[in-house]
Amino acid sequence: QGHLVESGGGSVHPGGSLTLSCEGSGYTSGRNTMAWFRQVPGQEREGVAASRPGGTPRYADFVQGRFKVTQDTSKNSLTLVMNGLKPEDTAMYYCALSLIYYNRPPLDAKPYHDWGQGTLVTVSE
Repeated sequence: QGHLVESGGGSVHPGGSLTLSCEGSGYTSGRNTMAWFRQVPGQEREGVAASRPGGTPRYADFVQGRFKVTQDTSKNSLTLVMNGLKPEDTAMYYCALSLIYYNRPPLDAKPYHDWGQGTLVTVSE
């Protein structure tokens, strides 16, 4: 059974940058769909960026060109570089994986069956 571990969260000022990393283990193939989600207490989990091998990543509208996601199929890893962070980006960020190879990687949570424990991102003055 696969396992995902996130790292890289922290506290930054508005306009700052963070890089989140997700490392997968226990998967027999790297041809998986992976994604980053975020969640604020009391709100639903929302998709941030999704990727599949050899495809064009998808981003939520609120990303507005500030984030970049990179997938390494040899390691089942997913990296999210976040620039221009805003206070509204404050959330717990989760890595997710689906063994299904989606042509259009989903930004909703239902297709993903493996989740990491999350890493906290705080953006404040």
